[in-house]
Amino acid sequence: MNEIRIDSWNQLNDELFKGWWTPKIRRFRAPLAYRGVSNSTYCLETSLMRLGGKYAKIEPHLLRNFKKYAGKEIARYSRQDVSKFNSIWHWLIVGQHHGLPTRLLDWTYSPLVALYFATSNLEKTNKDGAIWVVNFIECSKYLPEKVMKPLFNSDSRVHSIELLEETFSGTLKALKNLETASDEEYAIFLEPPSIDDRVVNQFAMFSFMSNPKTCMDDWLQKYPEERLWRKIIVPSELKVEIRDKLSQSNINERTMFPGLDGICRWLCHYYAPGK
Repeated sequence: MNEIRIDSWNQLNDELFKGWWTPKIRRFRAPLAYRGVSNSTYCLETSLMRLGGKYAKIEPHLLRNFKKYAGKEIARYSRQDVSKFNSIWHWLIVGQHHGLPTRLLDWTYSPLVALYFATSNLEKTNKDGAIWVVNFIECSKYLPEKVMKPLFNSDSRVHSIELLEETFSGTLKALKNLETASDEEYAIFLEPPSIDDRVVNQFAMFSFMSNPKTCMDDWLQKYPEERLWRKIIVPSELKVEIRDKLSQSNINERTMFPGLDGICRWLCHYYAPGK
């Protein structure tokens, strides 16, 4: 079964850390990406899809204009040297990070960070949440050979900007080349550079589909093997317990969103009446 509904904090932890033991290296490590959603009915839809209209056609225009207008603001507020942003992949990551509609989907290496995002929305406390768990090494087996080759040659588990550029140039044309690289659709997992504390604290990673019109859960349904993906349903009645235990473990707004906004959100949640 790819989908399991848990009924206790202890069962949840068992499911989140299931399969972490790796005999080859004798360590508790797993090639898993986690994504928490506040409503279990939500699909793995990107912000670009939610834009609506002819979003796939609009994608390059969004990125072109973001690059045109955002450089000065990025340099001013984040103190990043935009002269080093010589790849469309870099602009795509920065855009996603700041709310630009993109084909990227947010994931994390941390099951507890994903659990935070599944339970932190107070307006969704009465809705079941969910944690999507995807094995990115198993996903890489469906990559076209030329996309897989840089991973294999570098003994890497996920792509970086540099590895992507070995196959796809850092220009807007790369987005079209993703689709023509194979007759079959495929998913790429991408580890971003540490552009700020939020990326670091959230242990962030991204995924994107070769076809921006493809919802990732539709693609996963084609491969029902449990070793590739699972979906853990978090019942609404457990959300308050989970949220409080995570916060007491320092997984909260203050650490997930470093800065004054995160502190204020944390205090708001901390002193909110219990439900």
